[in-house]
Amino acid sequence: MNPAPPDTWMHHLADEADAAFLYRALAASEPDTSKSTIYAHLAEVEDRHTATWLKLLAEHGHQVTRPTPSFRARAMAWLGRRLGPGLLAPYLLEEEGREVKGYLALYQTAPDGAAGPTALLLARESKGHADELAGLVHGGNAEPWHKTGAGGFLRNVVYGFNDGLTANFGLVAGMVGAQAALGEVGHAVVVAGLAGMVADALSMGSSGYLAAKSEREVFEHEIAMEREEIRLMPELEREELSLIYQAKGIPEAQAGELATAVMADPERALREKVREELKIGEATTTPMREAWITGTATAFGAFIPVAPLLFSREPWAIWASFAVAMLSHFGVGAARSFFTGRGVIRSGFDMFIVGLGVAVVGYFAGDWLVKVL
Repeated sequence: MNPAPPDTWMHHLADEADAAFLYRALAASEPDTSKSTIYAHLAEVEDRHTATWLKLLAEHGHQVTRPTPSFRARAMAWLGRRLGPGLLAPYLLEEEGREVKGYLALYQTAPDGAAGPTALLLARESKGHADELAGLVHGGNAEPWHKTGAGGFLRNVVYGFNDGLTANFGLVAGMVGAQAALGEVGHAVVVAGLAGMVADALSMGSSGYLAAKSEREVFEHEIAMEREEIRLMPELEREELSLIYQAKGIPEAQAGELATAVMADPERALREKVREELKIGEATTTPMREAWITGTATAFGAFIPVAPLLFSREPWAIWASFAVAMLSHFGVGAARSFFTGRGVIRSGFDMFIVGLGVAVVGYFAGDWLVKVL
């Protein structure tokens, strides 16, 4: 009887199958024919990667079939079909980055092992995919496995919703505990919940606005400094551009000629330095848009534990509030897994425990405070 296939190999096999599935979904949702063709080609390469793992497994006595798309992949494809390629392309860019890290780790652990050469080959090809995809997504040559930032419409929605839900759930639970200690659950719980919803939404919305505004101001300052450097020190800037091009593999003489041609147009030189040196891409959002997205998502999350109490303050409404809030915690935890790479069930359960802890602490804090104050 053959031993079970290595978990790491099966994990990479499933990832490659998911990637092929998602690239095809991305190609189908992309209205730009040239981009759609590139995505379809990347899907074919991912098919080849899947076949490579199947072959390696078979060579070592593990006869397995091609995995079906995971729940996460099917969910992302469903969202991509409705929200467009602007969601799927950045997600796949991060997935390529995770693949590069995973393959490099596999190779470094056992470079001469059974999967060592395969891991190194696929790490190189995945890096090429990431570079190509980054050019389509960001217009640059970003390496996603080196980035820790998080952005995007869907991410702001999920995290804003999560903040509003958790914070206001704790407030409502505290008010229920306080009112129960007084012998009833009355109008004050609903008022406090709605006031908390407004306060949470305004707080998160203003935070999103200020963060985006501050980031934009920093970028504008850096770009202004770079413009002055090009004006005052063109020769040094030409040398920097030449070195950047050489780092990309362009021969020294050719890199120098290209840098000279770019520097002949100061605005073109500025765009090149901003993209290649400062790594600043085109602005895809505005501070007010960040404020509205984050604030609205927070308000929706904060409204959930209050909603049942608008109809009644009877015990059934309190339990309904608790149940809906707990289910929402699990759901938002599962949604966070799209960005963290963790399992859907595990992420959902983690948030479920957080919500339960918030409810328990909030309830007993309210009960204790009303007795001692």
